[in-house]
Parts: sequence; structure tokens; C-alpha cells
Amino acid sequence: MLTKIAVISDIHANIEALRAVLNDIEKQNIEQIYCAGDLVGYAPFPNEVIDLLRRRRIPTVMGNYDDGVGHMRFICGCDYKDEKARALGEQSIMWTKEHTTEANKEFLRSLPAEIRFNVGDKKVLLVHGSLHRLNEYIYEDTPADYMLELVEKGNTDILVCGHTHKPFHKIIYGKHIINAGSVGKPKHGDPRATYVIISFGDKVEVEIRKLEYDFEAAAKSIERSDLPDEFAEMIRRGAD
Repeated sequence: MLTKIAVISDIHANIEALRAVLNDIEKQNIEQIYCAGDLVGYAPFPNEVIDLLRRRRIPTVMGNYDDGVGHMRFICGCDYKDEKARALGEQSIMWTKEHTTEANKEFLRSLPAEIRFNVGDKKVLLVHGSLHRLNEYIYEDTPADYMLELVEKGNTDILVCGHTHKPFHKIIYGKHIINAGSVGKPKHGDPRATYVIISFGDKVEVEIRKLEYDFEAAAKSIERSDLPDEFAEMIRRGAD
């Protein structure tokens, strides 16, 4: 029997991308959707994104941005490449804190750091960054021995994360490490939204789906808001 789950991540208040991805998932014979966090930030629809995930009852872990907004922190725990990026990030979290309802902030605070579940005989662990920190970046070129250490420490067969906005799938000694990429703010070099489908049958198979959506509408919604226009260009380019 084949069981398929979908994992979405790093929506970052991009309701256009989220709706397109959820519509695509509905066509894929998916049993359950999970979310690896970072619902808010950078785009102007934090409440709409949170409300949609809550209505759909999608199990979700806390991302660093969810933590920052939910707990009204001064920073989001992101790693900035220069001072300009840091200044833009500070504008993003300040705007998002001001425009997210108290009820939705409470929801963000309630999100767990991890979700564990079994599919058949496979154990799955879902986190945002890593087991160590919700803002740790795990990339495809992260050393294999460190990835294996994370999987073994997590006592899991499949570790799924987000945070980097760059999807990948690696198999190390039979263990799977999967990054779900980003629905709403991709950094893989094109504007398509990404998510992953994990299929459990005779073996575990992973599909990284890159989905066309109306990214121009998402970019223009940013430009109509008080958020920095640079975020609109990031959406258009699919990059930092």
C-alpha cells in the first residue's frame, strides 16, 4: 500500500503561493499535509496564511520567524549576509509584529518545536531548522557525518526540515534528510514555489515539486504595502 504525505515550509505570508500549493496538493492523492514552519514575515498576509492553515488543520512546527513574531522579539534569528540585509530583516519583523493579530500571535507561540509520527515502519521527525536550534541552517552540502548525527540523535529514519529555502533530498546509510524548500520565498534561483511529497511504499521516495504561481501578484502586493520593495524583487527572482 502506497502512502503519500506532503510537507510545506517557509510560506512567509505569501498567500498567493500558499493557495497555489494547496490546490496542487489536492490533486496528488495526499493523505496528510505537514508544515515545517515560518508562516509569517516578508509579505503582507500573515493573518491570511495563519487562518488558512488553521482552517485546514495542518500540523505545523514553529519556525524562527513564528517564534520572533509570536513572542514579540526584536530579531527573528535569521542569518544576514550584510548590514543592508539585516536592516531589511528588522523592518520585516517590525511590520509583521504590528500587523499580526493577538490571536494569531498566540497561535504562533503554541506551535511545537518538533512533530514526530510513523508511516508504516518508518519514523519521521519534522523540525524547522534542526534538532539543535530552530534557526540552524542544514544545506545539501552540510557534512554527511553531521547530518547522520542529527538523524541518529533524533532517533528517526526520516528528518524533514526547512529554514534554508533551498530544497534537497539526501540518503545517508539508509536514512533520509529532506529539506522542503520554501512555498513563499524561494531561494533556489527561480520564483516557483516548492514543497515535497514523500511516498511510503516498498521504499521511500521523495519528489521535490516546483510550482508555477502568480508571483507577480505576490510581488505587487508587497509593493502596495509598507514593506520594503526589495522583498518584491526577491519574490520575482527566487533569490535573496
